[in-house]
Amino acid sequence: MIGKIYHNNGYIAITSAIVISILIMSFVFAVSFSGFFNRFNILDSSLKETTNSLAEACVETALLKLAENSAYSGNENINIDGEQCVILPIETGGGQKIIKAKAVIKEIVTNLKVAVNSSDFSIISWEELATL
Repeated sequence: MIGKIYHNNGYIAITSAIVISILIMSFVFAVSFSGFFNRFNILDSSLKETTNSLAEACVETALLKLAENSAYSGNENINIDGEQCVILPIETGGGQKIIKAKAVIKEIVTNLKVAVNSSDFSIISWEELATL
């Protein structure tokens, strides 16, 4: 039979084009979403650095106030450049004082616990804790 027409001539080409398009689109979406989420990781990292610096500033403030007045008891909020940190009540015992400071910015928290010598206020230990 001469002149018989086949209607399935482009089926494989169209199917291949659709499959390849879906694979390429999946790859592009995956790459763009990873970039999108990386932005949040960078923001969290930046906020962690900020809260760490803020808590350190609170500890330094408490050390200064202890040097000025050895009876300083802490338990106050400190405002630094529009952000706040908290100096918790200072604990005394065994010839040392324990300063605890906490800074929170947008759910990113830094808790510091610093032990200092009661006589000369030299730092014995400085550590970050998960909770105070």
